[in-house]
Amino acid sequence: MDNLDLLNNDLQVSPLSQNFLSEAAKWGKFLSVVGFIFCGFLAIAAFFMPAVYSRFSALSQLPESASGAAATAITVIYLVFAALLFFPCLYLNKFSNKMKVALTAVSQENFEDSFKNLKSLLKFYGIFIIVMLSFYVLAFIIGMLGAAMR
Repeated sequence: MDNLDLLNNDLQVSPLSQNFLSEAAKWGKFLSVVGFIFCGFLAIAAFFMPAVYSRFSALSQLPESASGAAATAITVIYLVFAALLFFPCLYLNKFSNKMKVALTAVSQENFEDSFKNLKSLLKFYGIFIIVMLSFYVLAFIIGMLGAAMR
């Protein structure tokens, strides 16, 4: 495969491409703000869900120690999910902000930083999907082994 030198081939960002990038930045900004809000709700819920869980566990006659451990686990799980959600929102927000500045100020540095953040966002999602698929495969194998041992 030929190694293409895009700079010497005069690859340019056309006005139509600029329009697409501007619109992508606007939607990215909206999605990142909604994501940050949802992340905040998850973090707040992390501290209220144990109380909700304890009311339901009182009905199920669970021992107090098991109920307390489960409530702590729920808090930790919610906080982990909030932290996991924070990073893609941050990358998307940075992409949107840098792209907006790059297009209005015609700044090559902001343009490149914008794409660096887009790369980080997609890399994060890619790694996250690989990890989740690995967990699913592991759960499937454990489930099959459990079914075979019955």
